[in-house]
Amino acid sequence: MSLSFLTDEQAQFLRDEKEALADMRLSLTELGAPRDGLANLQEAILQLDELFLIVVVGEFNAGKSALVNALLGESVLREGATPTTSRVTLVKWGEQAAEQVVDEGYAVFTHPLPLLKELNIVDTPGTNAVIRQHERLTDEFIPRSDLVLFITSADRPMTESERLFLERILAWGKKIVFVLNKADIFEDEAALKEVQEFLLQHATSVLGSAPVLFTVSARLAKRAWSEPDAEQSKLLRANSRLDELEQYITATLDDSARLRLKFMNPLGVAEHLMSEAEGALQARVEDLKEDRETADALEAVIHGYQRDLDSELAPRLAEVENILHRLQQRGLDFFDNTLRLTNIQNLVRGDRVRAQFEKEVLADVPQQIEEQVHRMIDWLVQKDLHEWQQVMSYLQRRRAVNVDHIVGESGGPRETHRRELIDTVGKTVQMIVDSYDRNQEASELASGVEAAVAQTALLEAGAVGLGALLTAVVLSSTLDITGTLAAGTMAILGLFVIPYKRKQAKEAFREKMEALRVKLVETLTNQFNNECADAVTRLKDGVAPYTRYVQAERESIAQAEGKLAALRQKLSALKARCDVVMK
Repeated sequence: MSLSFLTDEQAQFLRDEKEALADMRLSLTELGAPRDGLANLQEAILQLDELFLIVVVGEFNAGKSALVNALLGESVLREGATPTTSRVTLVKWGEQAAEQVVDEGYAVFTHPLPLLKELNIVDTPGTNAVIRQHERLTDEFIPRSDLVLFITSADRPMTESERLFLERILAWGKKIVFVLNKADIFEDEAALKEVQEFLLQHATSVLGSAPVLFTVSARLAKRAWSEPDAEQSKLLRANSRLDELEQYITATLDDSARLRLKFMNPLGVAEHLMSEAEGALQARVEDLKEDRETADALEAVIHGYQRDLDSELAPRLAEVENILHRLQQRGLDFFDNTLRLTNIQNLVRGDRVRAQFEKEVLADVPQQIEEQVHRMIDWLVQKDLHEWQQVMSYLQRRRAVNVDHIVGESGGPRETHRRELIDTVGKTVQMIVDSYDRNQEASELASGVEAAVAQTALLEAGAVGLGALLTAVVLSSTLDITGTLAAGTMAILGLFVIPYKRKQAKEAFREKMEALRVKLVETLTNQFNNECADAVTRLKDGVAPYTRYVQAERESIAQAEGKLAALRQKLSALKARCDVVMK
């Protein structure tokens, strides 16, 4: 037979198709396509390696192996008077001749014959053998065969075992061609014709219509190979009548519609698998919809929380500045009203001046600041609890929807992970809310503020409370100013020094209070900013496993959609190219 049934363009397309389908299968495996679908695609790809498949059946000693060798043009299979094929044997291309026994009923025989790159042949045990191999033959090879060559011997045409086997394979609706071998045993053409009519009659009774019948002599075809005389070889070849069978086989296999179907079949399997993958991906998109909405809501809560903290903290800190501004103004007024000649009698009593300063200037400023700081602490603690409660409510709703969706469903590993994650994060947040101790949170926050203020003034924290600390800070900043009003200095300099001292005291006080205000507000700002940042971080960390999962799923789905779109494009290009090469 011809060395190839394909044109050069078709052969190149076949190579490219197999390579592209292998890449598609790998990509679909990475996308989590179902195993059975991947197995079907792999089987379809492998069938491209046996683009055409001929199954040869018949009784022992009907000359099946001899006919296969005659068709291939080489002695590929063993021949003999005794049964030489005890197994179903697949003959296919290989770099060297070798036989691999798969099991007791099946073997694969490879041979470096170019024709076998496109055409695979299944040689079978005789139909009169024990029928253990028939199940593999009828269920695996005949269903995907392109042609069944039913070989019967001219000396024993259509035996009972052949008739029974023929009835068995009819259900597959495959094209069956009858080959009457050993035609050379008849010298009388009339006797051969009688055998032909007998075979046609009995085959028709089984098939319901007259079959295609070829009469050949595999023995004469083999003799033609070894005959050195060209004319004699040509005569032997003609007498073997093999050319007609070869032409029929070539025409049958070279049919463009049949070949296009073979090229398109694995593409159809790949397309079906892609559709399944797209359906599964769409299901993932739908499953993630609720999670995306919940994750977006959680992120909005956290961003809103941070925005509120940033916008509300500044005015609350400004109130502390206002208290200190008012303190500074009272201090300046105090020096204007106190450092006068008319008040010289009191000025010589420095302790009295300091006491008056504490009463009129300092007054309840530390308490005001302490109260404002505690109001800020209460605000921050309440805000923190409120945000955790919001997060908990979103997760509780998501868990409730999740439970409604999974009733009666088992889901896969991905779905199981999602359920467990929602449940775990939801329970964690609920535990935080349920165990939230506002008093303890406020106490810890107040201790942190006290420590920061004390560190600013180089005082000891924790022993006297925030109010006392603030009193000590303010007094330490003004003590040296009121201390300059010493009795001796005032008594000696009196009239000349008082205006100067007043101006000096006011400037020093203004500088001291400005520095104190900047430092105290900066300390409180840093402390509360840190606390706000920590609060936001704790909230983010609490829901991070869930939001990370949702983000990862978003990215995974986007990548999968991109891969599937690329696979679709590649598949469409292969289909279009198939149409071109088959024209």
